[in-house]
Amino acid sequence: MTDLHAAAKRCLDAVDPAEKVRLSFETWQRLLDGELRPDVDAPGPEPVGPPGRPPLPRLISPRDLAQRGLGTAEGRAALVHAIAHIEFNAINLAWDAVYRYRGKPEGFYRDWASCANDEARHYTMLASRLAELGHAYGDFDAHNGLWDMAEKTAHSDTARMALVPRVLEARGLDVTPGMIERLKRQGDDPTVAILDVILREEVAHVAAGTRWFHWCCERDGVESRATFVALLDEYMHGSLRGPFNRPARREAGFSELELEWLETLG
Repeated sequence: MTDLHAAAKRCLDAVDPAEKVRLSFETWQRLLDGELRPDVDAPGPEPVGPPGRPPLPRLISPRDLAQRGLGTAEGRAALVHAIAHIEFNAINLAWDAVYRYRGKPEGFYRDWASCANDEARHYTMLASRLAELGHAYGDFDAHNGLWDMAEKTAHSDTARMALVPRVLEARGLDVTPGMIERLKRQGDDPTVAILDVILREEVAHVAAGTRWFHWCCERDGVESRATFVALLDEYMHGSLRGPFNRPARREAGFSELELEWLETLG
């Protein structure tokens, strides 16, 4: 197999998390080695559907998820599980971008394949931490919010770049520092070390979303800030709320005008 789109689909379809991680690492390395490239004659992408994932965790509404404090080992395991679930979904989101959106510059595919490789590494670290806490991925319920947005934006690369990395994944930039401080107070240094890595590397992922969102806007001859505002209104219906990590978002390519506007959302 030399078609990058087909290789991305293989990663996306893998059901077992360990296999998805293995294929993600392998596919990224093959891309670096020049063994994979987009095949312009490859069949177009299939309609979006559920990605490969194991039977567990059970996916439920976010409002039905149990709330657990970090003062107990079970509560800390539940938090690690929730973040592992986000990273597992992020692997799928990155490979879906490589698979679904055709005719892009080489840098687009390299950015999202690199992102998938990072997310697979993040998932691996969190799965190992879960094992240390006496649990495994699938032991707690989870929600499907990230993939729901992937399905809603499958028809539009502009909407996908705006809303997945620059909204949903950017929330990690906002909330992770607070989680780190809470875990420090509980003395959970191993989890803190993992979240420090994830926070640092997620800035680059959100920056990739910014970069390719601007590219899409330039291609279509539309103004990026107005388009971002319109897409947020259309898909999020004003549900985005702060606080926002302005330094991290600034590093990830958000303009001062965008940051000021975000602050008006409440």
